[in-house]
Amino acid sequence: MKACSFVSLAQYLCFFVMAKEEPIQPKWESRASAELKGSKAQDVWPLVADFCNIDKWFPNLHTCYQVEGVSGQPGLVRYCEMGRDETTLWAKEKLLMIDPTNQSITYEVGDNNLGLKSYVATMQVVPINNNNGCKIVWSYSCNPIEGSSLEEFQSFVEYSLQGIANKMELALVSNTTTSMGDEPRPSCNSSN
Repeated sequence: MKACSFVSLAQYLCFFVMAKEEPIQPKWESRASAELKGSKAQDVWPLVADFCNIDKWFPNLHTCYQVEGVSGQPGLVRYCEMGRDETTLWAKEKLLMIDPTNQSITYEVGDNNLGLKSYVATMQVVPINNNNGCKIVWSYSCNPIEGSSLEEFQSFVEYSLQGIANKMELALVSNTTTSMGDEPRPSCNSSN
């Protein structure tokens, strides 16, 4: 009789715990793209591949620097920071793959205060219009972000990517890779 009660209690506890758990949500997976109609892929690729200088291009990102690893090699970790409404948002991002042939990088977000979990993204530069222009494709997969929706996050990705593309194209058209007023700085992908 006691064994039966224990099994019933265990079944009850298991049911109680399962009822309290939130349902498992599928990962968010999506992509965005932005065209640079006047810039060739071979000119845009070095800007995308320069992993630790994304703050030159990413809207509202004011800090990016190398934390560890070898420049231009998988395992390189960058620290990125942006301010928003008196709140500093930050993330450490690790380069997982760099593929010059396919002009793509893949990275993951580690420690962060953005609510990102299991976030992995690929950015690829793709020629268009007989290589008279290109597009940057940003694809990602992550766990759902608490307090946000896929639509909100996708909107942020699209806005950010369009800002990146606009700044890169402007820099390439004006034949410089530094923003107005910025002093040139060494690339974390250089072999200096």
